[in-house]
Amino acid sequence: MREGFRQELKDLKAEVLAIGRLCTEQTTLSVQALVEGDVELAQRVIDGDDAIDHRTLALEEATLEVMATQFPVARDLRLLHSLTYVAWHMERMGDLAVNIAKAARRTADRKGPQTLYDLIQAQGNLVHRVLDACIESLDHNDLELALKLQELDEPIDHLYKQFFRELARLQDEDDIEWASNMVMAARYLERIADNAVDIGERVRYMLTGTFEAMPESPIAE
Repeated sequence: MREGFRQELKDLKAEVLAIGRLCTEQTTLSVQALVEGDVELAQRVIDGDDAIDHRTLALEEATLEVMATQFPVARDLRLLHSLTYVAWHMERMGDLAVNIAKAARRTADRKGPQTLYDLIQAQGNLVHRVLDACIESLDHNDLELALKLQELDEPIDHLYKQFFRELARLQDEDDIEWASNMVMAARYLERIADNAVDIGERVRYMLTGTFEAMPESPIAE
């Protein structure tokens, strides 16, 4: 019976990791759609969000069933509780990627300053790095990497601030409307990275049984 329980734990963790990789892909594609003005790609991201939602809900139900039938304690209970917590953070990341894709649809017919495109792409690249590290820390139970996520997040916050400096340079009203959508997209990317940092905090709890919030991002929601 316990062998079956161990396999259930492995399967649940594997599903959370799969959801995380899907969210990473969604985020990358949403940035690509925004930078390239690709409406079809943006719609693909939007349509793909249902799968993340359904898989997250199914995982929560499966986790509850395991808790109800196997009576886990200590480390196993922390793992199950943490997997649900992590999955819902990933589901939120998927929602934010959809928001970026919607911004891509709104700005597709308006070409703005290249500087902002470059900034959003640079930010997207950094967010991808944070998400990869987040998933790896969970996959390999890597406490050191989980604790490093806050450090990896800091350059993303700095790039987000740069958007406002660039926004101040714009004078044309149409440019400002376009840039507002881009700034919101940058904000969504910043929030995706923040969710990854939150997951890192949960990995620490899962591995050590202690919880200590990491220093808050200089840009609070």
